[in-house]
Amino acid sequence: SNGPGDPSAMDYAIVSVKELLKEGKPTFGICLGHQLLALANDIPTFKMHHGHRGLNHPVKNLVTGKSEITTQNHGFGVDPEAVRKAEHIEITHLNLNDQSIEGIRIKGKPAFSVQYHPEATPGPHDSRYLFDEFIELMKTYMASGN
Repeated sequence: SNGPGDPSAMDYAIVSVKELLKEGKPTFGICLGHQLLALANDIPTFKMHHGHRGLNHPVKNLVTGKSEITTQNHGFGVDPEAVRKAEHIEITHLNLNDQSIEGIRIKGKPAFSVQYHPEATPGPHDSRYLFDEFIELMKTYMASGN
């Protein structure tokens, strides 16, 4: 979900994400979940001048170097300077139109997120691999006896 507006007002959800991270549980944030994962790691969000809405938003996967076509619907973003300064966060995806942060991974934790909607079946399917990554995190977690 793209949520109720300003994600920083969702204190209860930020606390829940912090608990998931503390317990080492696999976490995959999508859209609002991306913003909440950032906020749970003391990365602020901001209201974008022009939100990202609709199909065909190009995003670069910085891990693979490949471009993906994504579906987006959000008016808030994650503060890029704060993400770049955070040593425990890796930027995984960038928007090719405005260089906004589209994906992050928490180093040393089974947690990652994307700002766009990889589950949006009517649109592009370039990001389905993210669900496979999350399933692998869950398998690893379960195999560790948790």
